[in-house]
Amino acid sequence: MSSSLAGKSFNPEISQPKAPTPTQQRTWVKGVLIGVALFYLALVLFIPAFNVFVQAFKDGVGPFLGNLTERNFLHAAKLTLLIALIVVPINTVFGLCAAWVIARNQFRGRTFLISLLDVPFAVSPVVAGLMIVLLYGRNGWFGSWLESGNIKIIFAMPAMVLASAFITLPFVAREVIPVLEEAGSDQEEAGRTLGANDWQIFWRVTIPNIRWGLLYGVILTNARVMGEFGAVSVVSGNIAGQTQTLPLFVEEAYKQYATQSAFSAAVLLAFLAVVTLILKEILERKTKIKDIE
Repeated sequence: MSSSLAGKSFNPEISQPKAPTPTQQRTWVKGVLIGVALFYLALVLFIPAFNVFVQAFKDGVGPFLGNLTERNFLHAAKLTLLIALIVVPINTVFGLCAAWVIARNQFRGRTFLISLLDVPFAVSPVVAGLMIVLLYGRNGWFGSWLESGNIKIIFAMPAMVLASAFITLPFVAREVIPVLEEAGSDQEEAGRTLGANDWQIFWRVTIPNIRWGLLYGVILTNARVMGEFGAVSVVSGNIAGQTQTLPLFVEEAYKQYATQSAFSAAVLLAFLAVVTLILKEILERKTKIKDIE
């Protein structure tokens, strides 16, 4: 028996299990990471969003549509839209001007100006609202002067516009600056050499080159204005039918146990978010196609 065993050769490939190849290891790690990401998204995004729709439509479509015709809801929706119609054009013009100055000029303090544009990203919206109150409130820096002129800023629409404008200040500029830097100034200089004035160069050369980045910034600005809660909550007073936007309406309705009204308004805001994502994807595809061309 020992002689028969001794006569057999030892094959390590048969006796030892094969180690996974690098490709198999990468596939396993990739699968685990995707699973963790999907689980996290389901936990913090998909399940809560699904619950919003379930709560909004649990009594049927009729009550859902009825909630969207309530007086306070309609006023909140109109006020939200009005603020967006004011803030978005203002920040679009500001963003274009700031982007042009930063991208087309080298000057002392340029880095500081770029950092200054990012302040609304770094400051909490609640703190931003508090700063506006400290400036324009009754006991603020300009409070006595405004009160003597019977001008009301805080707990009125002007403060809500100021808060929304501050929070959304960087979006257009931040999207347009890299596009302007990448496009360069050669085409603009060529147009100027051919006799075009600054206005013609802006509309016929600059705007076509930055249109996708500009639209992207406008869409992000609009979405943030309509969904802003913290800063607007501080400066508005959250008065139903007067200074209440859609996000404030959702919070107040939920606190008053009108949960279906709150979820119905939340569905409308979620629809706005979906539209924003779709437009964002379209613009990103357009930008990639333009870069390839």
